[in-house]
Amino acid sequence: MNEKFYEKPVEITDEAYRFDSFQNGEALFEKKRRLPAMGWNSWNAFGSGNTEELTKVMADKLVELELDKLGYKYVILDDGCYGASRVDGHLTGDSVKFPSDFGILSDYIHSKGLKFGMYNDIGSKLCSGLEVGTCGYEDIDTADYIKWGVDFIKVDNCYNVWDNATFSNPENARFTFAPAIRAVKVRLDGTTWTREYLAAKDAEITGTRAYIEGEYVKGIGTFDGTAPDTSPVGEMSSELRFRIDAPSSSEYSFYIDYVPGCVEGMGEWLQIVVEDGTGSKIYYHDDVVTPYPIRLQLSKGENVIRLMNHRRQENTLTSYARIKEGFKKADPDRDIVFSICEWGKTQPQNWGYKVGDSWRILNDITFQVGSDGDPGHGVWEGAYTTSVTAQYNKAVIMDEFAGLDKGWNDPDMLMVGMNGLTDTMCRTHMAMWCMMNAPLMLGLDLRRITKDDEIYKIIANKELIALNQDSLGIQAKRIHTTKAVAPDKAYIRDNDRIDVLAKPLHDGSVAVSFINVSMADKDTEVVIDNDLVVTYLKEKMVDPEGFLQASAYEVTDLFTGEKREIKAERDFGHGTRFASGKLPACGNLTVKIRPVE
Repeated sequence: MNEKFYEKPVEITDEAYRFDSFQNGEALFEKKRRLPAMGWNSWNAFGSGNTEELTKVMADKLVELELDKLGYKYVILDDGCYGASRVDGHLTGDSVKFPSDFGILSDYIHSKGLKFGMYNDIGSKLCSGLEVGTCGYEDIDTADYIKWGVDFIKVDNCYNVWDNATFSNPENARFTFAPAIRAVKVRLDGTTWTREYLAAKDAEITGTRAYIEGEYVKGIGTFDGTAPDTSPVGEMSSELRFRIDAPSSSEYSFYIDYVPGCVEGMGEWLQIVVEDGTGSKIYYHDDVVTPYPIRLQLSKGENVIRLMNHRRQENTLTSYARIKEGFKKADPDRDIVFSICEWGKTQPQNWGYKVGDSWRILNDITFQVGSDGDPGHGVWEGAYTTSVTAQYNKAVIMDEFAGLDKGWNDPDMLMVGMNGLTDTMCRTHMAMWCMMNAPLMLGLDLRRITKDDEIYKIIANKELIALNQDSLGIQAKRIHTTKAVAPDKAYIRDNDRIDVLAKPLHDGSVAVSFINVSMADKDTEVVIDNDLVVTYLKEKMVDPEGFLQASAYEVTDLFTGEKREIKAERDFGHGTRFASGKLPACGNLTVKIRPVE
């Protein structure tokens, strides 16, 4: 390990970086209230094979195709642009692929009226394996990025020094889980008062991550969210809580019967918090728990002792915050979009808003990236994250985590234009991402399209883009699905269904998207009414009563431009109804519903 890297995670002394602050809504840095970023990223198109010349060509094409006028402003170099190692501690360009200084390329992109973005990793290496991760070099790298005129930074999570992230040492789980715990004992020194509590019998286990195995409680930590295995809604971390009725306010000796480990679910770090009804006190024993008694101050009466390890989230938050702090130090006035790319591993929907403008929610949407001459390959559905629907199924119920005052859920780059997806799939893919306020990052070789082809019409659909960039800044909510009774919260992996998404807009209108998630035609139409829309969106709408009481509704198909007027009705307890019609496999009907006074 390079001597610049840290030997162990930094001690967290600022409560703003701790788990208990995650729900307070307070960002660590000034929020710009940005709408989702739009642009072109090199990874899906070229993987590590991107070059300086290809990047210039893509910038030229954004302007030639007038995609920049639609909002696609950022040109982002992903992995593969750097030299294999640092020079005097600094990042350099790959001498063959990027022979010029990055500042020169940045100037070229800026001369086109576009914005320049780059990439790094909070770990010791990049995902490609190059030993130029930013861990330990945050001050140097952020100063260089400022010098190069960077407007956007995407920061990955491979080789994370403090977690068993992709390519990292699996034993790094020691930092992110508490030991397996069998029992605790509390003693009031100088007296005969002693109590022992069994973890599997006497403790409260919060969340769903921890589990009982024999006499032990294991999994005291946070779910790994990299794969589409666990719902993002709910308590993703588990703690072990003991309720202690102390006979007096005093200092007590606290003993833990535990087994340490270095595997997922069983680690070597432990955090302790004591709550007595008037407040809480944090006792940090992050390293391996010692066999000696831990001294805890308890109040007379009931105390709650929380045993936990939230370091999976806290360490990652701290690592990303170091980069933000570096930018602030290098140039506090520089406006840089910060894209967190830790693939949902540490549940960034809980903490990402504190440092980032967006956060990836899963691993990559495709691993079959393109090259110069090869468009790459995407799929509609798959067992892992590499599909449109795997990303959508998770992101669609994450709307409450997003917003102008927070940031945006990022289900990864668009695969529109890659092999493997039909035009129908691409249209629905685009509609999904626009409705969900996902960052819109094109991932195709722009030389493959012209203004009169279908792929161009999809990515250049002004009406869909307007949904994504609507100034109200609200992610669509799923208000109906044919597979569940709690459409806005149920995590559904079965794609044999139709979903209905509704998104309030700044002008009082509502966008509604009927989505056939399945790969089979659906002949039975789905019908919703204005009552259902308002039931789910009332607190988010500009004028919910006006939407309910309209005399008619102008309904515009956002793909065909066709408009029709539906007169308001109230029949058998139902409000004005809107229907999907028959939907082809992977198809959608996305409309804007404008109330007519």
